[in-house]
Amino acid sequence: MQVETLANIDATTARLRRAVQYQLLLPCTAAVIVVSAGIASGDQQRGASFEVPREDLASTEALANRLTALSPRVNREEARQLAECAYASVSKLRQQYGMFGTPIFNNFLVYHGIKKRGYCYQWTEDLLLSLDSLKLTTLELHWGETYAGTWRENNCIVVTGKGQPFNRGIILECWKHFGHLRWGPVVGDPDPYVENATYARFVRARSRQKAIGVNHQVAFQTQTKAKGKTN
Repeated sequence: MQVETLANIDATTARLRRAVQYQLLLPCTAAVIVVSAGIASGDQQRGASFEVPREDLASTEALANRLTALSPRVNREEARQLAECAYASVSKLRQQYGMFGTPIFNNFLVYHGIKKRGYCYQWTEDLLLSLDSLKLTTLELHWGETYAGTWRENNCIVVTGKGQPFNRGIILECWKHFGHLRWGPVVGDPDPYVENATYARFVRARSRQKAIGVNHQVAFQTQTKAKGKTN
């Protein structure tokens, strides 16, 4: 009887020991799962890629290098993502807009309602929102415009290192070249681009309102002028 009692005590003690160990392991296991998920999410974000046309691969790499050179604080991977996203987005927009003829002729079609989009500011709006989705931390996006309010007006995105002034940035423009991305420094560009931060805020705010279902006039509508923009 005494032997059986001792065996029962030993068995009970072993069960208690395993229960205590299990309780102690639970927080550690949860922490490991959370950390692993965070690492996986981060790796997925850093490894994001875009469908860049084969003919634009070399230009994409060159743009990534130029963006990285803006500042020692620019993250190389972020610069790569921005370059790939820019070329991939412009390629898709070119198909969606159904570009043919000349940029001016395309504007004529938009003005008469034959096409819904294709003005220079619409190219820039769509590209801005596409690049905004990257949630950049070491690069910043600015709205650039030249000859605003005249028939010569053109718009572009200007990318700078975080905290850098507008005129230190790189122009991303695609309307003049009929839906093919052109880029280069603001300083020295043939057109005198200046920043319009107010319009950039307007585009972003309108996009947020649309995302939550607010009913309002937008540039997608035929012959509707964007606030402060000419055709």
